Amino acid sequence: MTAAGSPPTPRPVDDVVEAALVLHRDTPGALLPIFHAIQDELGYIPPESLPRIASAVNQSRAEVHGVLSFYHDFRTAPPGRHVVKLCRAEACKAVGCDEVAAHAQQRLGIGFGETRVDGSVTLEAVYCLGNCALGPSAMIDGRLHGRVTAPRLDALLMERGARS
Repeated sequence: MTAAGSPPTPRPVDDVVEAALVLHRDTPGALLPIFHAIQDELGYIPPESLPRIASAVNQSRAEVHGVLSFYHDFRTAPPGRHVVKLCRAEACKAVGCDEVAAHAQQRLGIGFGETRVDGSVTLEAVYCLGNCALGPSAMIDGRLHGRVTAPRLDALLMERGARS
């Protein structure tokens, strides 16, 4: 918060990208640290920044886009205010994640990789949250939850303020 009690003004996209490039461009394998720095600040990697990033790391735009699109954790659009990640890996499938996934999509009215029109929630499929013994697993706003059922997912979403 600023002294007046209002939230801080977000940094312009160009400033965020330039800061990440200055910090990481000379690091071996700089592309992933650059992407992480930008996404940590903005919540996504703006597609219009790819030519600038490619030039800074001396790679083609196709190479940079290929890396960006390969890693599913990177986004090219702003996420919703709440991000719900549901594990879709085999261990969670064996204990009912398909039912939880179907419920989440129906309740939120969106599919995997989508954000609600009101910008409240983004739903993402992930393929292992490392919580296999407690599946089905979900991560909501960066917080890991195990043994998630449809009713428990509803309760967790209500708790986070991500109502349907």
